Amino acid sequence: MSMAFLSIPLVVFFVFVAPLWLWLHYRSKRQVGQGLSGDEFEQLQALANRAEALQDRIHSLERILDEEAPNWRHRQ
Repeated sequence: MSMAFLSIPLVVFFVFVAPLWLWLHYRSKRQVGQGLSGDEFEQLQALANRAEALQDRIHSLERILDEEAPNWRHRQ
């Protein structure tokens, strides 16, 4: 009885779960190996441009604060 109790779940695992698991694993590996798609690259470029624009705004604000309140960085 104990052998059948263990063998049935093992057979189900090796027949159904393991092949599906391996197929999904290697499919995701292949997709990662292909790199970025065109849409992903465009989105990455847009985010990089936005980050640069925000960085410019921060520098401008810091420059204004340095002129108007020179000790603003040391306040807590």
